[in-house]
Amino acid sequence: MTDFTAVEKNLKARGYEVRQFATGAEAAAYLDAAMDGVTVGIGGSATVRELGLYELLARHNTVTWHWEQPAEEARRSAMTTEVYLTSVNALAETGELVNIDGTGNRVSSTLFGHRKIYFLIGRNKLAADYDSAVWRARNVAAPQRARQLQAKTPCAERADRCYDCKSPGRICRGMVTLWGPMAGMEAEVLLIDQELGL
Repeated sequence: MTDFTAVEKNLKARGYEVRQFATGAEAAAYLDAAMDGVTVGIGGSATVRELGLYELLARHNTVTWHWEQPAEEARRSAMTTEVYLTSVNALAETGELVNIDGTGNRVSSTLFGHRKIYFLIGRNKLAADYDSAVWRARNVAAPQRARQLQAKTPCAERADRCYDCKSPGRICRGMVTLWGPMAGMEAEVLLIDQELGL
């Protein structure tokens, strides 16, 4: 079992609500009970897909996700929902959340516009410190996602590291570090003792 004690303490010190779950199914059940009759936006997240949250929450909420609906319209609509769900590319044990994005919809939604945001984080996203978290986001998560998308980039071909390429197909165009929840927006981190997402 993963020891989330230090990261939970550090996240709480930064102002996040934090909950731990042994499995993704438990986290999904918690979210299903926490939301009813609200508007929910979802960022591009393999973790959310693996947890089956779109189907689960859409039974009793209005859910917008560009992986399930026309992309451009859904990305814009998801930015104005009451609640937003996403994961991270890396979480430092010291409490920093790191995300890389290509279109900006996901990272911008972690910064403004929602009443509450939930970060769903599997144990594979945990890094020892901030520098290690940035390294993971750039050299593990981004190349794997680029390969998944069949991007025409060096990292997609090799899936081994970031080449800081100038390719038109580059998917890592911006990186955001959250040192704490943004003012005026509740943020809850769900730490899940399971490997989820990239």
